[in-house]
Amino acid sequence: MATDLTKTPNLEPHIEIPHEETEFGISYGKIMMWYFLISDTFTFAAFLVAYAMQRFRQADTWPSSNEVFQSVPGITDSGAPLIFVSIMTFILILSSVTMVRAVQEGFMKNRKGVIMWLVPTILGGMAFLYCQYLEWTHLMHQGMSMSFNPFSGMEGVEGPVNFGQFFFTITGFHGMHVFVGVCINIWLLIGVVNGTYERRGSYEMVEKVGLFWHFVDLVWVYVFLAYYLL
Repeated sequence: MATDLTKTPNLEPHIEIPHEETEFGISYGKIMMWYFLISDTFTFAAFLVAYAMQRFRQADTWPSSNEVFQSVPGITDSGAPLIFVSIMTFILILSSVTMVRAVQEGFMKNRKGVIMWLVPTILGGMAFLYCQYLEWTHLMHQGMSMSFNPFSGMEGVEGPVNFGQFFFTITGFHGMHVFVGVCINIWLLIGVVNGTYERRGSYEMVEKVGLFWHFVDLVWVYVFLAYYLL
């Protein structure tokens, strides 16, 4: 039977990239991400341990979180402690849920599904950063800085300067991680839209970025517990 050489098959370019697995049964890319997250955990732990030591050493002069964080930016002395930071926490946790859905769609190699859930994840991260900007601005207007603490401790005793130092350092370091996560998610979204992972035949990158985003959310839970609740 003669073959018609004038007809060429309509095939989309597809590059299957192998993922060499380690003895742990996962790819080197994911295990390297885990190594990074573990090392980053020690950094956050060092900050929180140092904060805890200073706080318990200065328990009588340390300001009450119910007084420091009782205002919603734009509403002076709302009398509703921790309302604003609770909203921030809800936004970040919700973005983690949408990231889970993006990873699930990536497992099914559903490009449209990944796009649909990555967009709200990015918006959630941006909303969190904007809320943090409002909180920082509000506290600075009240006089808090790295070198001055306007809030008093128990029985009106002058509060320690390092209250503001720890607050801006710890929340700022976490905020930097959120900003980096938003940038990486935007880069990931561009790759998904352009069909990069469709051509590779794997959406593993979505899972690796998801690990970082979940780590950022988990760290915030500890920051929220240590700085705002206790």
